[in-house]
Amino acid sequence: MNSVPNAAGTVSKAEQAYQTVQSKIASGEYGPGYRLVLGRIAADLGCSAVPVREAIRRLEAEGLVRFERNVGATVTGIDPTEYLYTMQTLSLVEGYATALSAPLVTAEDLAQAKEINAQMRDCLENFDPVRFTALNRDFHSALFTNCPNPHILDLVHRGWNRLGALRSSTFSYVPGRAQDSVAEHERLLELIEAKADAGTIEAAARAHRIATLDAYLKHSPASSTP
Repeated sequence: MNSVPNAAGTVSKAEQAYQTVQSKIASGEYGPGYRLVLGRIAADLGCSAVPVREAIRRLEAEGLVRFERNVGATVTGIDPTEYLYTMQTLSLVEGYATALSAPLVTAEDLAQAKEINAQMRDCLENFDPVRFTALNRDFHSALFTNCPNPHILDLVHRGWNRLGALRSSTFSYVPGRAQDSVAEHERLLELIEAKADAGTIEAAARAHRIATLDAYLKHSPASSTP
């Protein structure tokens, strides 16, 4: 997520703390159940506990952190039900963001997305699900980042951050889905390059996200999730 400068043009301590903790949650350094000690994080950042507390509250609102009695702030995991709800929501907001962004996608953006998808295709031979997932996020970011509605864009980032709390790749569970994902990316690129109408692009982006969800739920033992 992009840094948010304050009035003086610098990033606030609370924003620095947020970005640091969120990044470590997404990377898996802070796994499920990891206790977030405010004083330790503050010392590492060279600040007081106040901005760290503000950042933790923000992460709690996003579902990445929870407060437990007699324990304090800990990193949450995402259960299958939460994964279902997150993916359903992301399919809606990301699909819409991609459609809104499509007319503003430049030739450079398309070239970047094509290169990333080529790297994803190369990744299939010696499959690395974590790298594949990182590339997948980069690919979609290249397509929705020009979304002119900042509120929609914020919801997309929140959805991706929630997925990051899984601390592992969906493709670890359904590696066979990766090849289909690359092919669907190509189709999405073709639609954007051909300047297809917004409804067609939105439907394609939404179906792409739901296909990954369906593959995961079929594999998951908790496939009875509502």
